[in-house]
Amino acid sequence: MALLFVVIVILVTTAMSLPPVIRIGAIFTEDQKDSPSELAFKYAVYRINKDKSLLPNTTLVYDIQYVPKDDSFRTSKKACKQLSKSVQGIFGPSDPLLGAHIQSICEALDVPHLEARMDFEPTFKEFSINLYPSQDHLNKAFKDLMSFLNWTRVAIIYEENYGLFKLQDLVKSPPTTRTEMYIRQAGPGSYRQVLREIRQKEIYKLIIDTDPLHMQQFFRAILQLQMNDHRYHYMFTTFDIETFDLEDFKYNSVNMTAFRLVDLEEPKVADVLRQMERFQPIKHAILNRTGIIQAEPALVYDSVQVFAHGLASLDRSHVLRPMNLSCDKEEPWDDGLSLYNYINAAGIHGLTGHIEFNEGKRNNFKLDLLKLKKEELVKVGEWRPGQGVNVTDVNAFYETTATNITLVVMTREERPYVMVRQDKNLTGNARFEGFCIDLLKWIAGQVGFQYAIRLVPDHMYGVYDPETKEWNGIVRELMEKRADLAVASMTINYARESVIDFTKPFMNLGIGILFKVPSSQPTRLFSFMNPLAVEIWLYVLAAYMLVSFTLFVMARFSPYEWNNPHPCLAESEVVENQFSVSNSFWFITGTFLRQGSGLNPKATSTRIVGGIWWFFTLIIISSYTANLAAFLTVERMITPIENAADLAEQTEITYGTLEGGSTMTFFRDSKIGIYQKMWRFMESRRSTVFVSTYEEGIKRVLEGNYAFLMESTMLDYAVQRDCNLTQIGGLLDSKGYGIATPKGSPWRDKISLAILELQEKGVIQILYDKWWKNTGDVCNRDEKSKESKANALGVENIGGVFVVLLCGLALAILVAILEFCWNSKKHAQSDRSLCAEMASELRFALRCGSQQRRLTKTRNTEGDITTTVTCTRCSPPSTSLLRSRRCFSHEETTYMPGIDVPRLNAGSWCATDDRDEEIIELRSSGDLSWRGHLAQASSSSSAVPVTADTTTTTVCVQSNTNAHTSLSLPLTFSQSQSFAQAPTATTEAEESLIGHRFRPRR
Repeated sequence: MALLFVVIVILVTTAMSLPPVIRIGAIFTEDQKDSPSELAFKYAVYRINKDKSLLPNTTLVYDIQYVPKDDSFRTSKKACKQLSKSVQGIFGPSDPLLGAHIQSICEALDVPHLEARMDFEPTFKEFSINLYPSQDHLNKAFKDLMSFLNWTRVAIIYEENYGLFKLQDLVKSPPTTRTEMYIRQAGPGSYRQVLREIRQKEIYKLIIDTDPLHMQQFFRAILQLQMNDHRYHYMFTTFDIETFDLEDFKYNSVNMTAFRLVDLEEPKVADVLRQMERFQPIKHAILNRTGIIQAEPALVYDSVQVFAHGLASLDRSHVLRPMNLSCDKEEPWDDGLSLYNYINAAGIHGLTGHIEFNEGKRNNFKLDLLKLKKEELVKVGEWRPGQGVNVTDVNAFYETTATNITLVVMTREERPYVMVRQDKNLTGNARFEGFCIDLLKWIAGQVGFQYAIRLVPDHMYGVYDPETKEWNGIVRELMEKRADLAVASMTINYARESVIDFTKPFMNLGIGILFKVPSSQPTRLFSFMNPLAVEIWLYVLAAYMLVSFTLFVMARFSPYEWNNPHPCLAESEVVENQFSVSNSFWFITGTFLRQGSGLNPKATSTRIVGGIWWFFTLIIISSYTANLAAFLTVERMITPIENAADLAEQTEITYGTLEGGSTMTFFRDSKIGIYQKMWRFMESRRSTVFVSTYEEGIKRVLEGNYAFLMESTMLDYAVQRDCNLTQIGGLLDSKGYGIATPKGSPWRDKISLAILELQEKGVIQILYDKWWKNTGDVCNRDEKSKESKANALGVENIGGVFVVLLCGLALAILVAILEFCWNSKKHAQSDRSLCAEMASELRFALRCGSQQRRLTKTRNTEGDITTTVTCTRCSPPSTSLLRSRRCFSHEETTYMPGIDVPRLNAGSWCATDDRDEEIIELRSSGDLSWRGHLAQASSSSSAVPVTADTTTTTVCVQSNTNAHTSLSLPLTFSQSQSFAQAPTATTEAEESLIGHRFRPRR
């Protein structure tokens, strides 16, 4: 039986991974004896041993050692003594210097070291498990909060010697590059002195890193120096601000902010604290009178819980074998690394929130942001690594309860922003009016403060002087804290933002050019020619000449433009062309001016010319008419400059800015070439181009030959009230007006929120309309858009119509040539070749003096002339003889009334044509003399009255006794004679034949 019992014991012992008793060591400083941290450690061990759900077969036994606070040697000895007793883990101490020594020993012997202290070294340490958030994370949390609160001047007060190491990252890399840091070390005996220095430097933002045991003395120093009003904001690095008595600071609007680790509103945390409070042996020794636990005891409690969870995880898969270790031999513990890894992988939810480790350092935790209000400290946000600060109650930082506060508001008189009333009976703020004054009333009522308005002594906004290295104007007043706010038309720029703070802009603007309205262009006699450019008029004239001559030539070439002037004489041998040189020009002129000319082209080629010309004139006239309306209705100004580039390229018109303003700074510091050139010009004439007030600048502009560079809002105000002023070009930059505050002022963010709300409600736009448009003195001008100025049409606009015209002319020429060739071939004589016929027609066409020509007739097979049928509607029964010839370079038409051609033929006379001579021959082949036949023909004809003037012409008559007789006779008639009265004698017959000019119908 004894042997069986031994075997069972061995089997049971082998099956258990953890020993029944595990020893853990704890090291506390002597001043921590019976402290909340020690009691929290003991209570955590008690809870684990009592609750068998976590370690059902194992009991934790602790070994606590007390060491002097500054004695690292004795602390090392104590730790080695504990390790020799086979402890599986060491807790503490919380002192940063002592903790580093213990950590090095544990690292050498592979024993887990659990800490709840701040660690200044960010490097990885083996076998170290630290529940206290790393200082890198804490500094990042402080910087994020400073950025949110816009702290630019900060004082840091630390007490312990290592305090500067804690905040060194915050000092080396502040939230912004322009943040000023004032660092002082202070203890209970020097709190008042350091705080007094900070007050004298007018620093209102403080980061406090003092011993929690001395916090009440620090609070007393704040109250004694009266540094507890709304201007001051204290940020504490301790996690135990809830354990302090802040009753004296709740009702005077002082700002106090801190982070905490223990979320008292978490149900699990509250349950653990209630159980801890009911545990009689410790009770209020761990929690204060209000039931709040400090951060260090909570971290110690959680460290024991983490160690227990690591043991429980190891129990499932590993056998833990305790070992007595010696610091002298430095033989590491074989199972120490496994236990450390399980602890490092543990993830629980303790009093300090979610607990998770990365290489032994706390990760993925949460810090609650607390803010002191009238009632109590309240949670207003939280901070997480990688996510930054998340403020859930923004109003906590911008309370509007300080209505009894009076702020000094600095401003500068400038219409319409700030104006002084003329009533001398008014005092205080009632003396002022304007856009900025109304805006200040709205903001003061919304944020909650009283104000007193002051005018800046030097009447300057503020500009930095590189020579004296000093600021002037409103900027200097704010820097020296002689004013709390500056409400004026003050531009936000980099230079000013580096020394003072600005709110969100309440108005956006840019730099514009104010200039005198240019004089109107005088009306000119030939202003109707302005719609088309000069080159277009020249091209139209050239087109007019070209088309006219083309039409003339085409008409002479084309056979279809040669027409019978007497339609009733179908076989008339005379044809004429209506398009002479003058008629061609007249036709082109009439169609160009949209009027009729009485001439109509008949040939295809000439019709093409006319059609193309009509299309050309349609486009030209339409374009001219459309542009003429714009030229007649749009007033054209003579503007010497159009933009800043034109201003920079000339020197006749001077230009300048307001002296000491942001516009002058813009040109002085600009890197753009044009603006640098303009600044050099202004700087070379500093005494004459810069003005001290906007009114002076506007007055100089009205005097002429001066351009004033100013903000667009002031420019609009001036232009709307004086019709002689105008803006040239667009804006040169983009910026805004803001309300200025001293560096780190608590009013900046409050006023910014108020401005955004007023913008969303439309209040600022209403105020703008009130002071810019609805004042009753607005200039009533005819608004003419500067962009509506009509420009002369150039070749690029209507040049295509000329191309169409040339193409049409080329087509007409081609058609005319084809018509000429076809007609020449059609009427070619049998005794002439086609080339001879075309040459004959070409020679005649080139003879530009004659408008009539011989009608080309076709011959029958016998060579006789086709018989002509006489029209009786147009002439008497007797047939008249019409002829035309060229004599002495002038044109004649002879009409011989009373001579009947058939009678002449009866007498063996016949009418012939020799073609080349263009004469009519009376031929006789009989014995009867030609005089007798002529007299016979004349006597048998009735008299025909003559109404035309007497004209002498020559008729060539040929006579031959045997064959044909030809003789040229002068035919002369008086206006009252007829052929019936002609004498029979040869001489008398020659003299009595009257040459009468016939009036052809042309």
